[in-house]
Amino acid sequence: HVQLVESGGASVQAGGSLRLSCAASGHPFDRMTSLCMAWWRQAPGQKREAVAIIDGKGAITYADSVKGRFTLSKERAGETITAYLQMHSLKPEDTAMYYCNVDQSWHDSWYLMGSIDALAYWGQGTQVTVS
Repeated sequence: HVQLVESGGASVQAGGSLRLSCAASGHPFDRMTSLCMAWWRQAPGQKREAVAIIDGKGAITYADSVKGRFTLSKERAGETITAYLQMHSLKPEDTAMYYCNVDQSWHDSWYLMGSIDALAYWGQGTQVTVS
């Protein structure tokens, strides 16, 4: 069955750092030849927005609001593929529920940033609060 687990959310002060993790385990993720992994976020009363996406070729696109502060990376260990979102210089406007979004796709990361329906699997969300 699908296993997509997020972790790392917390409450921090402005200027602080956090690292979010999204672990995609087993079938179908371990067999995807063009696995894309993305982080989205949604603040109360706001639309869900893309934060960063890594596509099947390893190219990464960031939202303008996080460029230079957030870093997305991906690593594989056995049947588990994990996406990390390292966040520095956090601001109160980064406060949101952060969601991992994963699926196979041959689209480029820049295209996926504008397509919330492109990747099918979503995590349960992890809360980031910056005060």
